Amino acid sequence: MPTSPTNINGNLSQSLQATILIVDDDKVIRELCAQALRNYRIVQAATCDDALHLFEREHPDLILTDIMMPGGSGIDLLRNIKTLDPNATVIIMTGFVNKDIILSALKENADDFINKPLNILQLRTSIEKALVRKALKQELADIKRSDEMKNMFLSLVSHKLRTPITGISLFLQNLRKGVFKQEDQLFQQCVDMASEEACYLAQLVAKLLEFSQVMVSGTGVNMSSCNLNEIVADVLVKCRKEHGTFDVELEAVPEALPAVVMLDASKISFALYQVIDNALKFSYGKGNVSLKLERQDNLVSIVVSDSGIGIPESELPKVFEKFYQVDPNHTGQIRGFGLGLFYARDFIRQHGGSISIASKHDFGTTVTISLPLQ
Repeated sequence: MPTSPTNINGNLSQSLQATILIVDDDKVIRELCAQALRNYRIVQAATCDDALHLFEREHPDLILTDIMMPGGSGIDLLRNIKTLDPNATVIIMTGFVNKDIILSALKENADDFINKPLNILQLRTSIEKALVRKALKQELADIKRSDEMKNMFLSLVSHKLRTPITGISLFLQNLRKGVFKQEDQLFQQCVDMASEEACYLAQLVAKLLEFSQVMVSGTGVNMSSCNLNEIVADVLVKCRKEHGTFDVELEAVPEALPAVVMLDASKISFALYQVIDNALKFSYGKGNVSLKLERQDNLVSIVVSDSGIGIPESELPKVFEKFYQVDPNHTGQIRGFGLGLFYARDFIRQHGGSISIASKHDFGTTVTISLPLQ
């Protein structure tokens, strides 16, 4: 942990400003910089190790660091920070007009340099310009990412729709050509296939409409008095109805919770449904799925465990990404759009909660949703 205290300047409106991490072994320099930049939220570190701890904890918008410090140089810090976040903005303070130092900093993608002794006007100007550049880069990256996501989504939707449409189309073409005789077993099998694919298409369209509503729901939560046990029961009934009566044992263990809990019922129901739906889907019609509610002080955990195919350890970091789907057989035919867990995590975080996944390939998966009761 950092040995230097974290200093935060400014009132509530200023706390919404950019956060700047000042790194220098000289406390006087740190305090002078903090005073010059008092319109920002300031955190301080005296060493590279302290600075890295603060960077990972505070996620500052900009790092202002000295070159020469005990226990590691500003170049080392720059390199480590850029490794953690290539888009981090780092400004180097130096009293050395040394070409090798400057070249080393440029090689590690330093964003700017400020010479010592510091000029307050130059310091403020450099900080403002660097933050403006960072904002512009982020805006461009967001636009590019948005375009990529739209293209990916359209490609995914067209792929998901094309597969059932192809099956139905081929059946109808063969039927029109008189290939089948109605008494043939193959004819009945194709009728069943076409019926299943038509139902699947209807489900896809319903899912698309559901996700379109989710996408525009925003980050606000409409809190109201809810009974969490009743929400869980309703979601279980919905999942069982949609997945049919196959051979999966579905067990739920309720917990004595306050009669009234403040939640956004629709968002929590959506998140919980995605978790249970995945547990049933990847059980492939056999095994068991259990759900337990566990209370500890002012926190309730919803633990959903299944005995399904599990998730390889290398895939676990990806499961909350948009459009990601676990596809153990690499068929590209996993049903759904890979959006459920992404929005489930988002909705749970909006409640101040968390969601985690533990899994082992071929040995099932456990998902834990934790929510504050107040």
